[in-house]
Amino acid sequence: MHGMDVLIILLALALLIAVAYRGFSVILFAPVAALFAVALTSPHSIFPVYSGIFMERVAGFVKLYFPVFLLGAVFGKLMEISGFARALLQALLGWMGTRHAIVAIVVVTGLLTYGGVSLFVVVFAVYPFAAELFRAGDIPKRLIPATLGLGLGTFSMDALPGSPQIQNIIPTTFFHTTAWAAPWLGLLGGSLMFLCGVTYLNWRRRQAAHAGEGYGQGHRNEPAAVDDVSLPPAALAFAPLVIVVALNKALTGWIPAAYGKSFDFASAGLGKAPAVDVSQVAAIWAVEAAMLAAIVFVVVTAWTRVRARFHQEMQQATGGAMLAALNTGSEYGFGAVIASLAGFQTVNAFLSGAISHPLLNAAVTTTTLAGITGSASGGMSIALASMGQRYLEMANAAGIPAEVLHRVTAMASGGMDSLPHNGAIITLLAVTGMTHRESYGDIFMVTLMKTAIVFVVIAFYVLTGIY
Repeated sequence: MHGMDVLIILLALALLIAVAYRGFSVILFAPVAALFAVALTSPHSIFPVYSGIFMERVAGFVKLYFPVFLLGAVFGKLMEISGFARALLQALLGWMGTRHAIVAIVVVTGLLTYGGVSLFVVVFAVYPFAAELFRAGDIPKRLIPATLGLGLGTFSMDALPGSPQIQNIIPTTFFHTTAWAAPWLGLLGGSLMFLCGVTYLNWRRRQAAHAGEGYGQGHRNEPAAVDDVSLPPAALAFAPLVIVVALNKALTGWIPAAYGKSFDFASAGLGKAPAVDVSQVAAIWAVEAAMLAAIVFVVVTAWTRVRARFHQEMQQATGGAMLAALNTGSEYGFGAVIASLAGFQTVNAFLSGAISHPLLNAAVTTTTLAGITGSASGGMSIALASMGQRYLEMANAAGIPAEVLHRVTAMASGGMDSLPHNGAIITLLAVTGMTHRESYGDIFMVTLMKTAIVFVVIAFYVLTGIY
C-alpha cells in the first residue's frame, strides 16, 4: 500500500510538470493535480482538502508575499521606463568594454537583481546591451542566455545576503530569519558561483574563437541599436539600488527593536485582531519598505520621463505581479496537499533515514522539487510547506542555526530549478531569439555548478562552523 501511495504522489507531480512544460496555467492545474491525488486516496475528502488545505495555504502565501511581488514589479518597470536601468547599463558597460563583455553583463544583471529589479525585467533591459557587446566582441550569440542566467538567477538571487528576491524572502517566514541570514556562507557561495560561472563562460568563448566561431548572422530577435540619447546621470540611476540595499539592512535591525516579538492590536487601541508575530514578517516588512522608498525616489526624480507611460506600465506591472504571486501560491498549496497524504509520510521517513543531516536533507529535497516544478520559489514553497518545521526541528537537534538552514535552502532552490521546462529559461530563450538546442547546454552547465556549490557551502560550514 505504501508503494501505491508514493506512486499517486509521483503521478500528481508528473501531471503538474506536464502541464507546466506545455505552458498551461499552474493556477488552474495545481489544484487539479493536488485533488487528483486526493481522489485516488480519499475521495470523500476532496472538498474539505480544497477549502481547508489548498485554498488556506494559497491565501496565506498571497497575504504574506504579494506586496513583495507587486513592489518588485513596479520598481522594475519604473527603472526601465525612467531610463535609469539603461543609464546604469551604459555606464558599467562603457567602463568595462567589449574585452570583458561576459563579466560586464554578469555584473550588470547581478547588480540589478540584487537591487530589487524583477528578474524578467532584467532580461528585457539587459539583452539589447548584451547583444551589442557580444556582436562587437565577436562572441557567439548562443552564450548570451547562459551569461544572463548566471547574472540574474544564481549569486544575486538567493546567495548574497540581503537579496530582496522572493527566493531569499520565503525562508524568513518559516525559520524566523532575515534576508541577511548566514552572510559569510552567502558571500562564499555567491563568490564561487560568480567566479566558476564566469570562468566557464570565458572558456567557452575561447573555445569558440579557436574554432573560428563568432557572433554569427541571421539570428532571430536581433535588437535595434541602443539609443543612449538623453539618459539620466549614472549616479542618479544607481541611487535607487543603493536605497533598496541600505534601507533593507537598516530596517532589518530596526523593525524587531521597534515592535518587539509581536504586535498586539488591542493594546494599541485597534480592536481585537490576533497579534502579529513580528519575527515572522520583519524581513518582509524591511524589503517592502526599502522597495517602496526606491519607487518614490524614482517617481520624484524622473517624473517627466515616466509620466507618459506611467498608467499603462503600472497596469502591466500589477497584472504581472498578481500572476506571479498566484502561480507560486498555487504551487505552495499543491505542496501542502501532497504533504497531507500518506504517501508523503513514506517519502519523508525515507529521506530522513537516507539523509540524516538536516542541511543535506533540505538541500537535496528543495533542489529536487525545484527541478521537478521548474521553479525555484515553487519548489522551495512545496518543500517548506511540507517539511519546513521538520527541517527546523532537525537543525535545532543538531545545533545548527536557523540562519544556516535559511541560506542553504534558498541557494538550493536556485539549483536544479533551471531545467528545460523552467518558465524563466523559456522566456530567456524567447527574448534572445535562441533555442534550447543552441543555448541550453551552457545554461545547464551553470546550473550544475550552482547546485554543486550548495554542497561546498554545507561542507565549509560543517568543517569551520562559520556562517
